[in-house]
Amino acid sequence: MALKETYILNTSELSAGYEKEIIVDDVNLEIRAGEIVCLIGPNGSGKSTILKTITRELDALGGKIFVLGKDYTGLSELESAHHVSMVMTEKIKPEFMTCREVVETARYPYTGRLGLLSEDDKAVVAQAIKTVGAEELSEKQFCKVSDGQKQRIMLARAIAQDTEVIVLDEPTSFLDMRYKIDLIRVIRRFAKEQKKAVIMSLHELDLVKAVADKIVCIGNGKVLRTGTPSEIFSGNFIQTLYGINDDEFDNETGMLKL
Repeated sequence: MALKETYILNTSELSAGYEKEIIVDDVNLEIRAGEIVCLIGPNGSGKSTILKTITRELDALGGKIFVLGKDYTGLSELESAHHVSMVMTEKIKPEFMTCREVVETARYPYTGRLGLLSEDDKAVVAQAIKTVGAEELSEKQFCKVSDGQKQRIMLARAIAQDTEVIVLDEPTSFLDMRYKIDLIRVIRRFAKEQKKAVIMSLHELDLVKAVADKIVCIGNGKVLRTGTPSEIFSGNFIQTLYGINDDEFDNETGMLKL
């Protein structure tokens, strides 16, 4: 008998929402090591709600979340920080902190109550900054760098947390084309080389088509379809998902046609 596969992250009949109002119901996700899963769907469909539930910013309203086969919802906040890191859309505003110091905060789950970084912690931080190509930003004040540079630093912070799962909510929002491409390349390379499970929401369907191993389509309060890019971008499913005409979207490029 074949052994049952252990996914890095999976959910079982997960219900996500706010307080007692369910926004998305019966969410079943399965993510392997090195795999990038993208959530797509119209604004307000619940993509961010699902991600915030996975990161425990919101309480699950039903179902289970598992990391490495273990019930993630039963872990303490400190234990969960060892398994799941995040880059969310809300912009942080650390006063007078350098970019390096922002990345260093990712090591706090490992430092104990005093929050003192060891040489090993500092090495992890330096490597994370190098991974995203942000060495030149290390000593600059975080509040004074561009949005694209901030996103690189926040990704470095998630990487430095050294978790099996990285959650990103619209990581390319507010970025120009160059920064979008750079960030997606870093995410893809890091996931593959370090065998991390990455789950993120994206609005840019051309980027989804380029980076996703699996796409999860959210609409009408549920998961409507899950599949590879070739499966999702076939036929007129995307047009139906977003409520646009068949001739307004190019399945080959993932771009709108005006």
